[in-house]
Amino acid sequence: MIAVIDYDAGNIMSVKKALEHLGEEVEITRDPQKLLNATKVVLPGVGHFGDAMDRLNRYGLVDVIHQIVEKGTPFLGICLGLQLLFEESEEAPGVKGLGVLPGKIVKFTPTKELSVPQIGWNDLRLCKESRLFKGLKDGDYIYLVHSYYLEALNPEDVVARCEYGIEYDVAVERDNVFACQFHPEKSSEVGLSILKNFVEI
Repeated sequence: MIAVIDYDAGNIMSVKKALEHLGEEVEITRDPQKLLNATKVVLPGVGHFGDAMDRLNRYGLVDVIHQIVEKGTPFLGICLGLQLLFEESEEAPGVKGLGVLPGKIVKFTPTKELSVPQIGWNDLRLCKESRLFKGLKDGDYIYLVHSYYLEALNPEDVVARCEYGIEYDVAVERDNVFACQFHPEKSSEVGLSILKNFVEI
């Protein structure tokens, strides 16, 4: 069973439906035992970094997430779920993230040419071989909605980047931890291929 972490964040149902479309049994839950017993765990979400960390703490999910990661269960963060895996975000100064991976979340600077948030399709720039992007190629399109982007501390964690005024880190992979800033559940066949790769890990 794949567990999708329920912490009152948006976009959870669309992730569940996409995984079910692939034939997986999926449960949205915040029950610690169900999360710890799941074969794979997904942390999706849209919203504010500080509010999300407040809810994860309030529901007692921070320690549970660390236990899931430490026991080696494949773990996928999506959009806000990617951002929460890192140490801090300019969206919520002083609020500690999960700190599963080192790095910070930074706000895009709007310009005359580029509006913030970034909304729409962008092409992937694959950095190296990755289990999450197996079978995909440079230039495959994915769908993004975000005002903040990742600056990973360890370049070796980064498996894909995108360009939006600047080039930024858009997906990471380390051991059993995977995360993408974009929405695979909204990225057509490319996104379903990414989710299928995660399911098959």
